[in-house]
Amino acid sequence: MILSDITNFDQIFRENLKTIGRRDTEIVSEYRADALNHLLRLGLPTSSNERWRNTDISKALQTDYSIFFEDFQDQLKPEDYFTCEVAGLDTWLITLLNGWYTFKNSPLRILPSGTIIGSLSRAMVECPELVENHLGKAADNSENAFTAMNSAFATDGFFIYVPDGVEVTKTIQMVNVVSHTDPIFVQTRNLVILGKNSKLRLAHCDDSHNHNPGFTNSVTEIIMAENSNLDHYKLQNINDHSTLINNTYIHQEAGSKCTTNALSLHGGFIRNEIFVKLNGRESSVDVYGLYLMDKKQAVDNYVFIDHAAADCTSTEMFKGILDDYAHAVFNGHILVRKDSQRTIAYQSNRNILLTDKAQINSKPFLEIYADDVKCSHGATVGQLDTNAMFYLRSRGISEDNARLLLMYAFAAEIINKISIESLRDRLDDMVKKRLRGELSICDQCVLHCKTPDKPIEFEIDLSKV
Repeated sequence: MILSDITNFDQIFRENLKTIGRRDTEIVSEYRADALNHLLRLGLPTSSNERWRNTDISKALQTDYSIFFEDFQDQLKPEDYFTCEVAGLDTWLITLLNGWYTFKNSPLRILPSGTIIGSLSRAMVECPELVENHLGKAADNSENAFTAMNSAFATDGFFIYVPDGVEVTKTIQMVNVVSHTDPIFVQTRNLVILGKNSKLRLAHCDDSHNHNPGFTNSVTEIIMAENSNLDHYKLQNINDHSTLINNTYIHQEAGSKCTTNALSLHGGFIRNEIFVKLNGRESSVDVYGLYLMDKKQAVDNYVFIDHAAADCTSTEMFKGILDDYAHAVFNGHILVRKDSQRTIAYQSNRNILLTDKAQINSKPFLEIYADDVKCSHGATVGQLDTNAMFYLRSRGISEDNARLLLMYAFAAEIINKISIESLRDRLDDMVKKRLRGELSICDQCVLHCKTPDKPIEFEIDLSKV
């Protein structure tokens, strides 16, 4: 399948509709058909689209991908692909391989708290009302072609439901691995529902298991009811030949609090689009991101925060380190509506370029229609601080280690936002390895389960500092 030929999609949809929608309810079936119409109307983005002006995705769209509308992995043993042994990280693990939910016992589990986790396609059968009432509530098919494509064609993904008043004490870890002998096109649809006064910690990992090309088009909808609380971590570590389009939609009602943190450590091309709607009074969101790119890798972050109610707060901070010929794009858009008085919104994008060939396009943007607000935005692009380098060198630290220290200190501000201590420690080690050029795609998952327990340390005599 060549993705650039938009005329193919209508025929493929009609020919495979019975397979694609075999578990759909009538409402979901109508939702798919409507999404296809939006896709055909929009077409796939080009540089003429304002949100894609600095990003060229045409090469990835020209690859001939295999696409599967039925699970083709009959002999799969999940334990061969998913083993998580990060010290101190106790999680409920749910897994996808090549877009299909993998399990040992059941595709849908009910935890002791009443929380439901598992396969979205199975949830359509076993709890259809939950899916019907929330699927498509946050995601907008009318303006985003890749979201519309996913809504029309996605066959499986993760499903999480947390009942009212429930605090899920263990982190839920969603791991999506792409591993196929030929180029493969994967579309996953994830739905996360938090009831009133509920609380959840969620780690979402995207990883490659080999070095073959792949294209993942993922949509995650997160629906947060009143006074719910979410810590969300998006960890990305795919191979240099793969493309990841990740659209995350977060809908928040009154009093809800969300922290989301996207860490892009490795990948050929990664595009993160994050849409947050603060739909109820005194809701708040913190959106963080860190990207470390080298060679000819590219990462693109687009963040849209809609302050649709009064007394809401948003904080946005993205930081990046680019080496060699790497390219990064940041677009941040904060909208404060007319009646959204007493809004507080901050936005920041900071970048370090290690070579004169690396490139960053940064565009923070505020759109404000209320008059009682506190809003600010800013962007910086620069090199490593020469004065700081001189200070470290004068204390007997080699040039290489001095550079590592400065880069690590720059990145650590984002890593320290992670509230799960064991996850923060492991990611801290991974960032150190990445800065030393030692980190490639994971063998098992993005958390590097099989790395030694010994932490990564810089070879520095601290007594000289």
